[in-house]
Amino acid sequence: MSFLRNDMASWTYFVLTDGSHGRPCRIARMDQTKRKRMFDHTLKPSFARQPTPLLTLIICVIIRVSFYHSPLSVRNCLVMAHKTRLRLPVFLLLIVTFCEQNHVHGEPKVPCYFIFGDSLVDSGNNNNLETIAKVNYPPYGIDFPGGPTGRFTNGRTVADIMGELLGFDDFIPSFLTVDSSEILIGVNYASGSAGIRQETGKQLGINLELSKQLENHQTIISRIVDMVGIESAASHLNKCFYWSVIGSNDYLNNYFIPQYYNTSSQYTPDKYAEALIEQYSRQIMTLYNSGARKVALNGIGPIGCAPYSTANYDTKGSLCVDSMNDAVNYFNRRLKSLVNQLNNDLADAKFIYLNAVGFGSEYTASPGFSFKLNGCCKANEHGQCVPNQTPCIFRSLNLFWDLFHPTEVSNKLSALLSYRSLKKIL
Repeated sequence: MSFLRNDMASWTYFVLTDGSHGRPCRIARMDQTKRKRMFDHTLKPSFARQPTPLLTLIICVIIRVSFYHSPLSVRNCLVMAHKTRLRLPVFLLLIVTFCEQNHVHGEPKVPCYFIFGDSLVDSGNNNNLETIAKVNYPPYGIDFPGGPTGRFTNGRTVADIMGELLGFDDFIPSFLTVDSSEILIGVNYASGSAGIRQETGKQLGINLELSKQLENHQTIISRIVDMVGIESAASHLNKCFYWSVIGSNDYLNNYFIPQYYNTSSQYTPDKYAEALIEQYSRQIMTLYNSGARKVALNGIGPIGCAPYSTANYDTKGSLCVDSMNDAVNYFNRRLKSLVNQLNNDLADAKFIYLNAVGFGSEYTASPGFSFKLNGCCKANEHGQCVPNQTPCIFRSLNLFWDLFHPTEVSNKLSALLSYRSLKKIL
């Protein structure tokens, strides 16, 4: 509350929204006299004298989500919400409900959108593969219009929501199902359990590793060239948005399961991250050489806080498996450096690093936050929902859907924060 009290002493941020035109939330500054006059005429005196917890939260959310240059971090907002006695699930509900209405209207920001990655963004490419890592059965998709489609969540993935924010009317089709009439809009190549390394996740069965996804992209490019010609295809592909969300399986389904892979005995965490980034950089250059000029690369989230991790690895008294989070931080730091290098070396392209939105022990350990890091469905030994079992009722109050993957409400938050950062390259 000190933030608001101090700010209101001389200047006040006042929330203005214009939902009828789909414009972003705006913040206006008013001096003390104007603020007092407006509050005296429009609000109850008690509200004017003492900002409520809800006002604190809304102002913080608007500043943080609507302005990617805001000095307020997600942690700041959480601390402020805690000080005003709002618990984390309520905070999440308010942030996504308040800001999701802020959709793009009119033409899409980009003409096409291509998605690469793993189960966080897979929309069904694993459905016909011989693998345990597929979820085309209930209760997956319980909140999705098409029911179970192979998405590893209860509703939309972060890639689905990003597509809506970019202005696309329909979900980007999976490579498995796309037809010629759709390929100019984009394709989703993501595959559950896939990684940067070829062998990652193969203990579960077949997947489409990133190199294979890039091969599939070449197939789509050839079809686009056949449709519109080489020059038009090149111009079109240069304008598209490319998003890669991958890397977590190279840890969860490789490095941290020594019973299947020997990478943890071959590499220290730092050296493993170095090897991953070296391979990833070559793959990203393949994408660039195929015409990609607007590229977002996601960092890896705090995998040590996933319910599967905390249930199967030693937390050493922490709420998360800190050693796992420390390992992926080596990767994230190197990925940031790679993005800087790509922007310096490739003047005709724009690359951006996107933070993976995750809530670790620093949030759940805070007094007043009772949210637990558990899944919403009954899970099997692989961390996926048991088929046809009834999931939790209040899914919007859960961060995790199964033991690995976020709920739709978590995906909304992640997409909203990522979308604000994307304005730098779109």
